[in-house]
Formats: sequence, C-alpha cells, structure tokens
Amino acid sequence: MIIIFPGLGALPFFIQVIGLFFVPESPRWLAKVGTNKELENSLVRLRGRDADISREASEIQMMTKIVENDSKSGFCDLFQRKYRHTLVVGIGLMLIQQVSGSAAVLSYASTIFRKAGFSVAIGSTMLGLLMIPKAIIGVILVDKWGRRPLLLASVSGMTITSLLLGVAFTLQKMQLLSELTPIFTFICLTCYIGAYAIGLGGLPWVIMSEIFPINIKVTAGSIVTLAASSSSSIVLYAFNFLFEWSTQGIFYIFGAMGGAALLFIWLLVPETKGLSLEEVQASLIH
Repeated sequence: MIIIFPGLGALPFFIQVIGLFFVPESPRWLAKVGTNKELENSLVRLRGRDADISREASEIQMMTKIVENDSKSGFCDLFQRKYRHTLVVGIGLMLIQQVSGSAAVLSYASTIFRKAGFSVAIGSTMLGLLMIPKAIIGVILVDKWGRRPLLLASVSGMTITSLLLGVAFTLQKMQLLSELTPIFTFICLTCYIGAYAIGLGGLPWVIMSEIFPINIKVTAGSIVTLAASSSSSIVLYAFNFLFEWSTQGIFYIFGAMGGAALLFIWLLVPETKGLSLEEVQASLIH
C-alpha cells in the first residue's frame, strides 16, 4: 500500500525558495547598474575568499560597457545582424528539444506502453525512477565532455532509439516477433529518455544563458522560451493524431528530426566549455 502525503509535491518549491536567500546577485547585473563594490563581493562569494577576482571583475565591467555603448536593447534591436547567430542557436536548440519528440514521449509514455503491450504501471514507474540518476550523470559530464559533444551524444541516442521504436512497431504491425515488442519498446523508451536526460533536457537552457549578452538577455530569453512552449504545445497536440495515423511512422518522423538536429548542432552550436561569458559573447557577436 502506497501512502501519499498531502502537499508532498510542494516540498521542492519550499526548498528552492529557502535556497534563493543564499544565492548571490549576478555580477554582470551588478556591473550593468554600476555597483562595483557589490560586484566584487558577489564574485568573492561565488569564487571563494582566496580567489583573485580582480581580472574577472575588470573583464565583466569592460564587456558590459562595450555592449551597452554599442547596442540598444529594444525588441527590434534583437534582430541586428550581429545577434543573428546567437538568436538562431537559441531558438534552434529549443525547437530541437521539442520536435525530436521528447515532450510527447514523456507525456504519452503510458499510451506507448499500452500500445506495445507492456505493463503501464511497471513501465511508468521505472522511467520515473531512472530519470533522476540519469540527469545527475548529465550534470557530471557537461563540464568534462563539453556542451557540443554531450548534445551530439544525447541527440544521437534519441535518434537511434526513435528509429528502433519505429522498427518495433513496424514488426508488430506485420505480426513478426510480436512477443518481443513489449520488452523491446521498454528498453528503447528507457534509453531514449536516458539520452534526453543527460543532454538535450537541460543543455539548451544552459547554452541560452551563456550566448546572449546582458543587454538582450531578457528579450532573447523571452523569445526562446516562447519558441519552446509553443513548439511543445504543437507536438503534444499532434502526437495523438499521428500516433493513431501510424504508430511506427511518428517515431520515424522523430528520428528524421533527430538527424536534422545533429546537423544543426554540428554546424552552428558553439562550444562554451571553460570559457567565461564575456569570452563566449565576444566570439559570437561581430
């Protein structure tokens, strides 16, 4: 018998609210508003009392002045040529995150299990239990492998497992090896969500925070978030219809989208591992 305590879901939010009181103010925002002493204090809290923060503080102040003197921050100014690359990367990663099928697979995993003939209760429980450790693996690997390699590995895993799910349902439709379809579907879904959790699930948001300069960060972040939420809604709305239209076809579509995503990441997404925000933005803004 499972006992569910009322309000248990609110516990993480209370922990987050308490933790916010211990988060120092952003050094770059402090540089923007011209409070240099508070900027140094914030860097000391972030880097440690023994760290030499003088060089980093100077770089932040210099880049902030360059950006503010050279750029406006209105909505229309976001579409200047020098911001084109960063905007394409930010929006593109959010679209990739959704059109590769992640939202649909996570939301309709029980429907997929039911269609494959696998136990919905066992499948959903196992997927939920595996999500947290896989996400932790992604956190560990992101600064060891780098953003691009981890993104490429994540999307590659999602692409391959999407195509394998398409094969599994194709064989089921042809009544070939149908007894293996349930367990094969469970394995593929587990690998798909694992691949998503270690990379594509969180890295687009990390990269977005690194590539946009402070003067357009709010506006650009709003547009990128709108792209993520709207594309997610479209994918979720369309999934049921497409799944009924062709059980295997929808996964082939997700696999094709994953292939296009690999090309996009390879050609356009910069590596930001080990670089300060000022170095990243200086390399992207021309």
